[in-house]
Parts: sequence; structure tokens; C-alpha cells
Amino acid sequence: MTAGVATSAGPRAAARSRAIAPRSGGRPWTFYVLATVFVLYVAALYGPMICIYVLSFQDVRGGLVFPMKGLSLHWFVDLFTQVRTGDVQGSFDRSIRLAILVTIITVVVSFLAGMAFRRRFPGDTVVFYLMIGSLVAPGLVLGIGTGLLFNLLGIEAHWYTAAVGAQLSWTLPFGVLVMFAVMSRFDRAWEEAARDLGATRAQTIWLVVIPILSPGIVAVALFGFTLSYDEFARTTLLSGAQNTLPLDINASLTQRVQPTLFALGTASTIFSLLMIGLFIVIYTILYRRSR
Repeated sequence: MTAGVATSAGPRAAARSRAIAPRSGGRPWTFYVLATVFVLYVAALYGPMICIYVLSFQDVRGGLVFPMKGLSLHWFVDLFTQVRTGDVQGSFDRSIRLAILVTIITVVVSFLAGMAFRRRFPGDTVVFYLMIGSLVAPGLVLGIGTGLLFNLLGIEAHWYTAAVGAQLSWTLPFGVLVMFAVMSRFDRAWEEAARDLGATRAQTIWLVVIPILSPGIVAVALFGFTLSYDEFARTTLLSGAQNTLPLDINASLTQRVQPTLFALGTASTIFSLLMIGLFIVIYTILYRRSR
């Protein structure tokens, strides 16, 4: 009986090994199936963006579909002449300043929250869930609520007032969660060693805690900047008379769409990649110094 079971199990095990294990000098068929699925996924993910980038380099005869007509930077020049696309320069400048302001507040509050939550205190669970509760609330509803709150306080809704508060309800939960993850790996013995060597509380935080946590702080800053830079739902009712870049793009869709919009997408993507590269360089420098 045992020999019969072993004999029947042998062919099944051999078949599984032939399906998974590579043949001599080749790969199993499962590799090609998974590779095909991965290629299709990448094509569906990046294909539309690549088409936009390519079509943005057409000349004045160009349209919104292939084939391309000529090759030039006409639509990039048209992008900043404010002929069809509105105040692109102004909206881009406002988006950058708004993102920088939101990033600074997010980094400071997230760091302070991480320091505070290292020890338990009464009501800490309630405070934690209040901080991350806005993640599950619709952005448009939060934007409306923020606008009503500022109206009740007698403060005019503007991109540097109400829009900042609405975007912080989106960036702060991510920043706090990232900082909590970083703080969970922080060894309190480093602080104790600094205090034993005569460092004050402020010196310990500035010379020990912040350098060690600097990679996590850079990650929080990157989250805050990228989430604020392209935020639409929480800003659409709170920017006042001056639009941010996402709102200006949405406004241009109500008009006759031109390849200028493709040029705007290409320029915005290049800027985003440059900012991500800058944060990566800063992260690398700070990480090496903290080693």
C-alpha cells in the first residue's frame, strides 16, 4: 500500500517539478506567462503617459492623436504665452509655494507627533485616530467643511489659508504614519548616551535624534510635497480667485483641448522627477552622515 502511494505521488511530483524547474539551458513556461503579464501591465500603466509625452513635441499642425505631424517645441512655447491655457506660470508658482508651505508644516508636526507618542499618555488612542481619520473621509467633503470653518471664523478662503488647512488633512496622516514607523526603530540608548556625555535636551534632539531620523524626515517631506502638488479635490473650492496648477489644468479641459495640455503634462512630469531626484540625493547624503 505504501509503495503504491509512493508510486502514484512520484509522477505528480515529477510533473510539478517539470512545470516549475527550468529545463536544461532554458526557462519554464511559467516564466514566459508571468513575463507576458508583467509586460502588458507596464504597457497599460506607462503607455498612455508615453503617448502624451510624444505628442507634446508636435509642430503647430499637430493634434491629439497619432500620427505625429512634425517635430518642434511649439506647444511648450505656447504653454507659457497664456494664449489658450490661462495663467500657467502663476498657477505653477502658487502650487510650488503651497506645496512647500504644506511640506514644512507636515514635517514639523509629524516629527513632534512622533516624539510625543513615544510614551503613552491619557487619550493617546483617541488623538491617533483623530489624526488619521481624515484618510477615510472624501476629499471634497473635507474641502467644503474647511471652507465653512474659515467662513465662520471670518477668514477669506484663499490658496494660502483655507487650501493649506484642507491639504494638511491629507498630508499629515501620511507624515505621522511614516514618522511612527521610523520612530519604532529608534533606539533610546542613543539619547541616553548623549545625555550621559553632558548634552542638553535640545542638543540631544538636534545632534542625535534629528540626524538619525533624517532619512525618515526626508520621506515625510517627499510625501507632503507630492501629495500637495497635485491635490485637486481638497483645493477646488478653497483656492479663491487664483487657481493652483491642478485646478488650471481642469479649467483648460472645459475649452477646446489642444496639445498644449500634453506639453503641460510633460513639463509637470519632468519637474516631479527632478524633485524626486533632489529628495533622493538629500536622503542619500543624510543617510551616509547618520551611519
